[in-house]
Amino acid sequence: MSAESTPRLTLPLLAAGQAQKEMFHNEALARLDLLVQGSAEDMGAEIPPEDPEPGQAWVLGADPTGAWAGHAHALAGWTEGGWRFAAPREGTRVWVAQEGAFALFSGGSWTIGEVRGRVVVEGHQVVGRRGAAIGDPAGGTTVDVEARIALSAVLAAMRAHGLIDPANL
Repeated sequence: MSAESTPRLTLPLLAAGQAQKEMFHNEALARLDLLVQGSAEDMGAEIPPEDPEPGQAWVLGADPTGAWAGHAHALAGWTEGGWRFAAPREGTRVWVAQEGAFALFSGGSWTIGEVRGRVVVEGHQVVGRRGAAIGDPAGGTTVDVEARIALSAVLAAMRAHGLIDPANL
């Protein structure tokens, strides 16, 4: 292998006959500690804290300053050896404590608290793509037929999304 780092997490690789291999190994462990089951104190941070604790991390904003300068949108983690930075890749996900939600890196930026895709409960999809709008009943003095049609459409949509068991008709 001729590469100096891994392709996804850019962890430093050891070379045959390399001196001080423990430094490269420790650097790889520090980055893994930052990225695996990633969590951050806050999102969009621009100024490094004055007294961070080892293990604390932040999702950086678009224009960080000081020790964070040049690391826009990166995950910055404090270690006993100083700051470590991990550039996010498409799909990087980090728990943000201040928000109480996950942040997702997608399309070149971070979003917070959004769930993408579908929701499956006990093997059944319960939420998926948005269906067509259901119209409100309108017109006439007696709207019983229209109300029944609207309610039937709502129930059909709920069954289609698995929110109501279709067997219980």
